Amino acid sequence: MIPDHLFEEGINNTFLHYDMRHVQRNRNIQEKTQKDYEQEQRDLLSSQDGDTCEIHDQFYRDHKLLLVLFRALAVMPITRSRPGTITFSWKSTATIYAVCFYIVATAVVLIVGYERIQILQSIKRFDDYIYAILFIVFLVPHFWIPFVGWGVAHQVAIYKTNWGKFQVRYYRVTGENLKFPNLKTLIVIISVGCLLLAVCFLLSLCALLDGFLLKHTSAYYHIITMINMNCALWYINCKAIKIASQSLSECFQRDVDIECSAQLIARYRYLWLNLSELLQSLGNAYARTYSTYCLFMFANITIAVYGALSEIVDHGFGFTFKEVGLFVDAAYCSTLLFVFADCSHKSTLKVAAGVQDTLLSIDVLAVDRPTQKEIDHFIQAIEMNPAFVSLKGYAHVNRELLTSAISMITIYLIVLLQFKISLPKEPHGTGQ
Repeated sequence: MIPDHLFEEGINNTFLHYDMRHVQRNRNIQEKTQKDYEQEQRDLLSSQDGDTCEIHDQFYRDHKLLLVLFRALAVMPITRSRPGTITFSWKSTATIYAVCFYIVATAVVLIVGYERIQILQSIKRFDDYIYAILFIVFLVPHFWIPFVGWGVAHQVAIYKTNWGKFQVRYYRVTGENLKFPNLKTLIVIISVGCLLLAVCFLLSLCALLDGFLLKHTSAYYHIITMINMNCALWYINCKAIKIASQSLSECFQRDVDIECSAQLIARYRYLWLNLSELLQSLGNAYARTYSTYCLFMFANITIAVYGALSEIVDHGFGFTFKEVGLFVDAAYCSTLLFVFADCSHKSTLKVAAGVQDTLLSIDVLAVDRPTQKEIDHFIQAIEMNPAFVSLKGYAHVNRELLTSAISMITIYLIVLLQFKISLPKEPHGTGQ
């Protein structure tokens, strides 16, 4: 997060107007407009003040339900410990609850996992062995919760707190509170949808795939819900950044049309850099979570598609329950992966586009030299801080991630199918 003293220098245009400050201080009171008085009042606000952040932090109020659900699932035990600040502590009530919930859930997962392994060991056919592995793979996300959830909770808490600070700075620069139209309603719909989708998905697999007993679904409900909620959380964060980018662009265009000055350009340049930094911190805070999330999706899609293709190679395309169940699994994971990558791609496109169009539309011959320099600095800042989401350098989350995933999955499928074809054919009626 940009420190307050640097942000103050930026929005007050310190470097360009330092020599002229005494002139500004000595202006007659009669020369000040109502807009100047309002700006002075806003400049008294501090993004380090928790009460001020609490007033302007609309994003937290809108997506609070998601944070509550993540605490209920024992995935991300962060709390609003004081006004304007989200924190994580190993001694907090939320963390103690998370540990207790995890212990109970682990006992259920181990019992079901043991039964699944027993079924796996009794299978002789290679293809059925692949199908049985799929159910065990779905249990894996439970065991990485302490690593990808609790382990990154501190960074996530900082990221969430920085949203409040950004909204205070947004208000100082633009004179408007950042709003997220219909976001709260969308979150309620998505949250309910995630819970229903988890239930429907598991019941459909139970009905379509042999050997997946109804009692075994008890170990999977919180896992599948967590997977759905992770996708929803990423989508909401990306949507919030997209809305903030569009709002910033619209306010920038409005203010430039009224008065294009060096001080105005400097203010918006630092605000835009703050937003760009917020986008980067999104990927850094959740790097562990979504790196393992992608690996899980890749493995699941590969196994499910191979299982379906193997069934088709052996018996032809007959729309058997096994084929449909595997295609449902592949489609489900592919959809979540697509939403994850596509929403990031769309949000990054909006971060620089609006302000860049406004900067390029300014007639530089009609403004003074300091303003021209600030326009150049703003354009250079956009070029030197390209908008993209990186999981700490492991991967850039955009549509190229989808094409890379398709290429990788295709290669593994070709290898697996070649291996299958090379296996000696079993006599008809054996190995059942």
